[in-house]
Amino acid sequence: MTTTSSRPIERGAPRVQKTGPIAWSQKHLFNSAFNSVLTVVLIGILAYAAYSTLVWGFTQAPWGVVTENFAQFMVGLYPSAFYWRAWAIFAMVLALAGLSWGILARNQKKIFTVPVLIGFGVAALLLIALPMTRPYLAYSLGSLALLAGGAVAGQSLGRQYPKAATLISGGWFISYFAVLYLLGGNTFTNSLFYLVVIQAGLGILVGWQLAARVGVPAVTKWLGKLGLLAIGFVLGYYVLGNLLYPILGGLPYTVFLGIAAALGIALGLLLVVVFTAPETVHSVGKVVLFLSGFAIVFGLLGWLPQLLGLDFGLTTVRTNSWGGLTLTLFLAISGIALCFPAGVLLALGRRSKLPLIRAFSVTYIELVRGVPLISILFMGQVLIPLFLPEGMRPDPVVRAIIGLTIFSSAYLAENVRAGLQAVPQGQSEAAQSLGLNKPLTMSLIVLPQALKTAIPAIVGQFISLFQDTTLLGIVGLLELLGMTRNLLASPKYLGDFAPAYVFIGAIYWVFCYGMSYGSRRVEEALNTDLR
Repeated sequence: MTTTSSRPIERGAPRVQKTGPIAWSQKHLFNSAFNSVLTVVLIGILAYAAYSTLVWGFTQAPWGVVTENFAQFMVGLYPSAFYWRAWAIFAMVLALAGLSWGILARNQKKIFTVPVLIGFGVAALLLIALPMTRPYLAYSLGSLALLAGGAVAGQSLGRQYPKAATLISGGWFISYFAVLYLLGGNTFTNSLFYLVVIQAGLGILVGWQLAARVGVPAVTKWLGKLGLLAIGFVLGYYVLGNLLYPILGGLPYTVFLGIAAALGIALGLLLVVVFTAPETVHSVGKVVLFLSGFAIVFGLLGWLPQLLGLDFGLTTVRTNSWGGLTLTLFLAISGIALCFPAGVLLALGRRSKLPLIRAFSVTYIELVRGVPLISILFMGQVLIPLFLPEGMRPDPVVRAIIGLTIFSSAYLAENVRAGLQAVPQGQSEAAQSLGLNKPLTMSLIVLPQALKTAIPAIVGQFISLFQDTTLLGIVGLLELLGMTRNLLASPKYLGDFAPAYVFIGAIYWVFCYGMSYGSRRVEEALNTDLR
């Protein structure tokens, strides 16, 4: 059966497709009488709204609350004598951002395209034109130049060294503790930066190298047996000893300690006898080498400063002086960095076949999702010290980070679980047919695909967490919104609500849109469906 069309066959040259803004407008905005009228009406409404906003912004709005308190919006009540620390943090972050940008764009022929140059020009003009940034113009333009220079250096570094992306990731990790040290100050050897980056970092490096380079079988075999003996002694002496104490507590204490020690030695010898496979003993020996190197370096770096009397550092600035955009970003970044791994683990736990782990994950997720964030923040400020030893009271900023992490990890777990359910079962079956066990299948095959699918939901939760920091003003932290309310409470600025809220609203929009734009770019880079 054949069909014929009544439409005449067009002969001659093909139609010329019109392009350009005029053709686009005719096709999408003025393609009918109704759409033309609707377009004209909407353009008129938008033009009137834009005109009224510009007239208000340039002639009527009292921007003094912003221009006179710009530093407070940025850093809160931070002492002005230490503003250089904030600029050092800003410069460090922009330098790392530039390096990261250059490394990611290492395969591009031209990193500074026309839109990028226009963006740099607009940013420079705003820094020059806005009255609140003029006092800091040299620092601002210098930071912008640092971003551009970092991009050029990052592109060159990425082309020469394949592992540059790994190095820059480590740089971002170290920068977090550097920011914490610069903000809070303290003696350098007593800071978290020294503890994590210097002591623990060098300890891990030395332990790793020691375990990798010492390959004498006799040494690792001897250390492996010694490690098994130590594990058994710890389990017998401490774990079994504590379990048996209610039963044998009536004996003299020295006799009880002797029994516990005998149990530890017996359990250690039992482990040595049971685990005789050369591979197992060799692996335990490697672990012993790593822990030995780590403990020696960690202890030595903790003892040497006291021996040498090294007490240099920065003046301490208490967290009640932190505030503004700096505190908002610190809380948001800390919450995001902690809630993401916690959410992934909870999502995996909810899908686990182990009843105890699954029950814990389900209970945690459903309990936290049923409670408002403000309740968790109040409970964090009040209840967390009750679970700690007497006299130990965490800083209010630490309690706020814990509260944000507890709340966001539950919602993030459901986003990740949705991504896990979207991965076809055939992916797991194919991985298992290739000989991969379940942990490798989950970490190398299933989880990457799940996270790629859940990128929009995950970034949406990150944006929500960033916006949720505004609730911390209720519990006494002067983040950006709390600092704004504090400034508007001054009699000098009574009634100047609109300019202040427009200003911080623009700041929130910039960061939220930046995260959304970044997520779209990541989605485009990871979209392999049509390749």
